[in-house]
Amino acid sequence: MSFLQILWFILIGVLFSGFFFLDGFDFGVGMAVKTLAHNESERDQIVSTIGPVWDGNEVWLITAGGAMFASFPYWYATLFSGYYLILLLILVGLIIRGVSFEFRAKCAPYQKNIWDNAMAIGSVMATFLFGVMFISMIKGMPIDAKGNISASFFDYFNWFSIVGGIALTLLCYLHGLNYITIKTKGVISDRAQNYAQALYWVLYVGEVVFALLLIFQTDFMRVHPIATLICLVLIVGFSVAAHVATFINKQGMALACSGLTLISLVALIFCGLFPRVMISSISSKYDLLIHSASSSNYTLIVMTVATCILVPCVLAYTIWAYWIFRKRISMPRIGEVK
Repeated sequence: MSFLQILWFILIGVLFSGFFFLDGFDFGVGMAVKTLAHNESERDQIVSTIGPVWDGNEVWLITAGGAMFASFPYWYATLFSGYYLILLLILVGLIIRGVSFEFRAKCAPYQKNIWDNAMAIGSVMATFLFGVMFISMIKGMPIDAKGNISASFFDYFNWFSIVGGIALTLLCYLHGLNYITIKTKGVISDRAQNYAQALYWVLYVGEVVFALLLIFQTDFMRVHPIATLICLVLIVGFSVAAHVATFINKQGMALACSGLTLISLVALIFCGLFPRVMISSISSKYDLLIHSASSSNYTLIVMTVATCILVPCVLAYTIWAYWIFRKRISMPRIGEVK
């Protein structure tokens, strides 16, 4: 493996980390529209917290997919062809969720409930299926010598992947609650904090079950025992820190720690995969490896130069956008900025 191959493997992990940190609370807010709000005004207030930023956050997913296509075409081909039905359903969830923002803003008041339901369903659907996809991937899929996946229903949906999907959904929901707490004023902020305080106890149970399944149904502890244990400790540690922060009213700390929990989960997946990008359940000799799945060295050099130029611009714009819309929402629309 070359330095650039390892670098781009890490960069794809960073892009997915950015996606789950930023779009994670978007998904959580989408779920909260139907579970946290008690009336139309509260639902408008919740939606307003992500109204200016939700579509920009999803760019991280598109960038991660594009980077995978350009830097690891064989990984992209195997993953996207083997998971095309799940990815199609994820896309449907994202589309349903996306159009709901536009239609609920323009429809008659009595029709808003339809698009509120669509937003919640799309958010749960996409988050759960992302969890199923990534967890079934690290468990191992029936990949043959040609890199083709010939999987059955239970290769995708098994106890481990279902637990992973539920855990990711709950993590994103808690991340969204922490975001609502810091971005709103009044009763909705207090209610979001109370929900988070209660649901973290449920998350701990899910994390224990997930950790046990990871140990017994993957080879992570055999291949990378120290890195796996560190990532598991970080996941639990950041969850506890976020939980404690909700009780001591450190709202920024709660949001940061719930986001770091998601980043630690992505780190766990990528550390466990290394030096592979796809794991074959048929035979380890059919595993897709970093050095054999990557593009040419010239392609990676060009991409690295382009990344060094474009990433600072993207980060600067993202920081600027969140700074502009930094004020808490007390009405069903974006407040003025000081």
